[in-house]
Amino acid sequence: MARRKSKAKQQEEFLQGVTGLAAVVPGLAVLHFTKSWQIAAVAAGIGLVAAIVILINIAAARNARLKRSGIAEIDEMDGVKFEQYLGHLFRSQGYKAEVTQAVGDYGADLVLTKENRRIVVQAKRYKKNVGLKAVQEVQSAKAHYRANEAWVITNSQYTEQARKLARSNGVRLIARDELIEMLLAMKARSQTANRKTSA
Repeated sequence: MARRKSKAKQQEEFLQGVTGLAAVVPGLAVLHFTKSWQIAAVAAGIGLVAAIVILINIAAARNARLKRSGIAEIDEMDGVKFEQYLGHLFRSQGYKAEVTQAVGDYGADLVLTKENRRIVVQAKRYKKNVGLKAVQEVQSAKAHYRANEAWVITNSQYTEQARKLARSNGVRLIARDELIEMLLAMKARSQTANRKTSA
């Protein structure tokens, strides 16, 4: 499967593109109308300052969002805690989540079931990019557990080799940005539930 960009990441890239244009377009427009390089340079400078302010605000919003998501806590967890946390995360999405034994798990750290779907998950709490070994392991776990789908989830990213192997084997790769989206959605559901029970 192709690596999908999260909605938040797409919006961020769009805003960065728009702010880049904000630094160039005013100067070109003023130059076109006034034919004055000095006035155009001032307009470009104002556009550049506006673009920098917008980018600083985007970065601040992104940092606040990351803090809200709890990804920093995940970055500090050990592998077993991460697996247990993912179990909690998927239970909040309506899955039955079973964390497998730490040794002899046949390549699956979690087995998720929902309706007629059975999904094996390889969890990788890494500081570096996850390589193709994780994809190979979860693919073999898919056969062992007679699952319909195989996923690898990480708080990091994937190597290009891992992405290629995942695409050719139909393995879903969930990287940091998508995991953050899931965490935020879980927290939003939890807050909604808390408001309903306190009302």
